[in-house]
Amino acid sequence: MALKITVIGTGYLGATHAAAMAELGFEVLGLDVVPEKIEMLSAGKVPMYEPGLEELLAKHVAGIEGSSGRLRFTTSWEEIGEFGDVHFVCVNTPQKHGEYACDMSYVDRAFSSLAPQLKRPALVVGKSTVPVGSAARLAALLTELAPVGPDAELAWNPEFLREGFAVQDTLHPDRIVVGVESERAEKLLREVYATPVGEGSPFVVTGFPTAELVKTSANSFLATKISFINAMAEVCEAADGDVVKLAEAIGYDERIGAKFLRAGIGFGGGCLPKDIRAFMARAGELGADQALTFLREVDSINMRRRGHMVELARDAVGGDSFLGKRVAVLGATFKPDSDDVRDSPALNVAGQIHLQGGQVTVYDPKGMVNARRLFPTLGYADSALEAVRGADVVLHLTEWREFRELDPVALGEVTSSRTVLDGRNALDGAKWREAGWTYRAMGRPRA
Repeated sequence: MALKITVIGTGYLGATHAAAMAELGFEVLGLDVVPEKIEMLSAGKVPMYEPGLEELLAKHVAGIEGSSGRLRFTTSWEEIGEFGDVHFVCVNTPQKHGEYACDMSYVDRAFSSLAPQLKRPALVVGKSTVPVGSAARLAALLTELAPVGPDAELAWNPEFLREGFAVQDTLHPDRIVVGVESERAEKLLREVYATPVGEGSPFVVTGFPTAELVKTSANSFLATKISFINAMAEVCEAADGDVVKLAEAIGYDERIGAKFLRAGIGFGGGCLPKDIRAFMARAGELGADQALTFLREVDSINMRRRGHMVELARDAVGGDSFLGKRVAVLGATFKPDSDDVRDSPALNVAGQIHLQGGQVTVYDPKGMVNARRLFPTLGYADSALEAVRGADVVLHLTEWREFRELDPVALGEVTSSRTVLDGRNALDGAKWREAGWTYRAMGRPRA
């Protein structure tokens, strides 16, 4: 009999995973405790922007004309328990307020609500990013609270989704990591992922601790690589070097690679910043805090880049203050092809300039609603052209394709001053200079 799958938590991770499981041929039931979210998903709509996700939902959500009908949503834990053979837990683990550690309350509530409904053998699969050691504790909780006892097994299957590529990453993952404690759990997960494994995705089997460490280790490495090239940008500015050429040169070394070597205002979002901080906090709890002290400098370099962009902008408008100056900010999301503004470097810079007296106008192709909710006191425009109208300086802070394709001649006709600061090293500097702009990018020569 074909496996039935549930997905608990239908945010960015859960909604994508549920739709992908339906695409792989499984009957899927998604759960969330927010009724409005369930209503939206049941209509084939998503509460976030993710390329291809809404189309995939419409292809499978029951009740939509022409769909497979394999995907439904509910708020009922009882229904989830009766329906599922494999339960994926995809709830959020945000950073605790005032601490580096992650907040496990959502995960704990999900397990405590699910376990009493498990009245027949089932596999619960954690996908949330959690501190190492959590899986063992949660496995014991399942055994204690589930009517079926030890037949409610646990596995840990970390997610590696990139915002903007989440559908592709779920259907065609570059690796599948499963932390298991039994052959049955491994067998069930091999059945769930049979299609991508058959297409060549590596299937890595580990114990609980290693599986929990994979995501935080990967994110820590990526964060370190980004902060390294940003530290080199600081040195390049001091020495009149060019960080873009430097990155190109070292990127040809196969041991280093070219990816994640674009210097700029640093990383943000809902994963990298909070994951490296939670990793440091957990290492301290384990008595291995010295192993990760370098991550403090990685975090410090990253945050310093935002302040440096504010300094560059202040210098560009006269060097004394932002009072009476108009600043255009192109970009609000932490990365392109997303509407996610969590810990966005672009919005952080915009907010700092606003607090220092600047008249800031922001434009982003997809992040305007979320940006307004987070920073309601900033100014917002409906287009890049309107954002730069009358601006004394233009800041390019999120590398959307739309911004790379802007016509600097047309923009120059409406600005007060043709000065652009490229916080992502993604614009064609020669093209902007030819249009009469003063172009400056982080870690690059002034001319």
